[in-house]
Amino acid sequence: MSEDPEKSPRRKSARSPITSESEREQALRDYKLTIEYKHLKQHSPSGVYLLPSPASLRLFHGVIFLRRGMYSNAIFKFTMELPQGYNDTNTFPKITFDTKVYNPHVSEQGILDLTAAYTKWDPHRHYLVTVLTFLKKIFYIKNYGDGASANLEARELSRSHPAEFKRNVVKCVKESQRGLFINEPGSSMVFKEENECHVALRMLMKDKFKDPAMVGRTMVIDCVEEAQKIGQEKVMMKRKDDSEEGGQ
Repeated sequence: MSEDPEKSPRRKSARSPITSESEREQALRDYKLTIEYKHLKQHSPSGVYLLPSPASLRLFHGVIFLRRGMYSNAIFKFTMELPQGYNDTNTFPKITFDTKVYNPHVSEQGILDLTAAYTKWDPHRHYLVTVLTFLKKIFYIKNYGDGASANLEARELSRSHPAEFKRNVVKCVKESQRGLFINEPGSSMVFKEENECHVALRMLMKDKFKDPAMVGRTMVIDCVEEAQKIGQEKVMMKRKDDSEEGGQ
């Protein structure tokens, strides 16, 4: 008896081998990226921190603390986006600063020009750690060459009127400090103003931990618990004082 083609259930078509191969390649890229990030956590340049976004494997939130030089005391937050094909040839990461950065290597839109360091992205030589190393380097350059072309006005000012260039740098440093506690929605790197518990913990650690080699886990936990109690008591006292002032 022949089967009625109109009544028989449709057979599921096999997945395209091209699609399957594409998925395997993407899974391999994802795996390599996780390995690269694990390496980065141990070899990131000092003062530079990067955290992955919970929303995407290819989105990171970072911050750089600058402790010396013209940009001393700046705290620049940034995002790093990786193209889907990373890390293949010419799959440049994209770094965008959250606040204005006055630097010849950073555009008016806050984008770091990586082509100044890498004319061609080579997956065998270039990684996240090399990008972050360049990101840090741009803030310590004394004489910007012709390759620094993201902000031509800043480059020419650094050459012709260095004092005015420095004033603009100081402005962006202060702006970065003011924006420290303004957190981008969805950012995995969140900054909060210290509270009474933090102040108490810092004082207790300074007082009790004279020899770091002798500090154990139990000592730290005890110190944290004591700081929490001290902080809560100070908060209650402050609320009481505010209440009494408001009632007068």
